[in-house]
Amino acid sequence: MSEYEKAMRPEDLTRLFVERSNAGDAAGVAALYEEDAVMAYPPGEVTVGREAIRALWEKVLANGPRFEPEPPLPTLVSGDVALTSTPPRDGAGARAQVVRRQPDGSWLRVLDQPEFVRPAS
Repeated sequence: MSEYEKAMRPEDLTRLFVERSNAGDAAGVAALYEEDAVMAYPPGEVTVGREAIRALWEKVLANGPRFEPEPPLPTLVSGDVALTSTPPRDGAGARAQVVRRQPDGSWLRVLDQPEFVRPAS
């Protein structure tokens, strides 16, 4: 993981995600997550662990999607834990991540809710 730029601020994770996704780098995307991170994706499912996240992004990125940066909402920080979020460009809800400061001062995602699915009425 050391060959990748580290997120030295919680907000850096979103920028690095967009850069690595657009480069088709599933391993680079997975490197933004703690080893036992949990991602609520695909919608309605949960992906657990960095390796499973890498495998998922290999499938997603094989289709060549393009991601655009989204302006972040204010980050909430409490000690070594932070909540980052962005409103999607399509206006459908929000994206939210819980991130944790690592011993070297960098930040990694612990919990990732990239899409909110409306509850069935």
